[in-house]
Amino acid sequence: MHIPDNFISPSTGGVFWVIMIPVWALCLRSVIREATPAKMSYLGAGAAFSFLIMMFNVPTPGGTTAHGVGGALIAILLGPQYAAVAVSVALLLQALLFGDGGLITLGANCFNMAFVLPFTAYGLYRLLRRLLPSGWKERVAEFVSGYVGIMLAALCVALELGVQPLLFHTDSGQALYFPFTFAVTIPAMLIPHLAVASVVEGLITVVVVEFVRRTAPDVIEPFARVSETSASSAGSAAHAGLRRSAWIALGVVALLSPIGLLATGDAWGEWGAEDFMSATGLDYVPQYIADGFTWNALLPDYSLAGLPDVVGYILSAVIGIAVLTIVFRLLALAVHDRHTAIARG
Repeated sequence: MHIPDNFISPSTGGVFWVIMIPVWALCLRSVIREATPAKMSYLGAGAAFSFLIMMFNVPTPGGTTAHGVGGALIAILLGPQYAAVAVSVALLLQALLFGDGGLITLGANCFNMAFVLPFTAYGLYRLLRRLLPSGWKERVAEFVSGYVGIMLAALCVALELGVQPLLFHTDSGQALYFPFTFAVTIPAMLIPHLAVASVVEGLITVVVVEFVRRTAPDVIEPFARVSETSASSAGSAAHAGLRRSAWIALGVVALLSPIGLLATGDAWGEWGAEDFMSATGLDYVPQYIADGFTWNALLPDYSLAGLPDVVGYILSAVIGIAVLTIVFRLLALAVHDRHTAIARG
């Protein structure tokens, strides 16, 4: 689901940067204004989890791969504005350090995974909690919100890629950027996500949200709480236990991350220029995919030169967690300074 550079035109990428800049500003302002230090700690853990879960490629129909994002569970636990910040920072890190997704396309990738996914999931979750009868309504609402959220994000990717050959092509009809139209991109993106990735996103959402609801319910965004009574019963010990469990879980997931290497094939629409023709069956490589903007990431494809793939993958996971921890610790300081200034009047 990470659109590489040169797969969409710079003008298309620029449109999504223009869309996302005010979204980022509003979400970040909301987080800094409303967050507590504890919530910032959970936000950092959520960003790290999103980063890690996107490393777990799973096989999908057609010999391609896909992955979860974790945006729905962060939205339900903390709020969609928190999810937008967490997933956007994770996507920025992936693009800069690991070459996963482009820089010109970062706005589009964040629009799909850090805006459409969490805000859709959160809105649907709220709606289903009102409409569904008691019993399993919490779990059903959690699963469906994650399932539909990532499916709509995949649909956005399909539309963004599919419009490229219609708008940008040579006089002879050859595409300058992505070469396939909607008739190919929509089923190619939706089938793997409907069959596999959406299920993964839904299950992850249910498991994590239910665990948090039972261990420290007052962490959850107020609307998603089962009751205020259950929320008020969680004390500092529950918070400490949850934070400890979260970071232990992140460590375990990082160690297990090489499982993502077992899935063979690339994610559909994320091919490199060097194997574009073999992956697509075309007899040409679009001009700007063959000779466009290139960012030389420090650790491309989550690998380190001279090290086995498994070791490189684990080290990349650890580096990602460390960088995200530092970023959100710095953001927590900004939150603390704001609260201190307000308290002093």
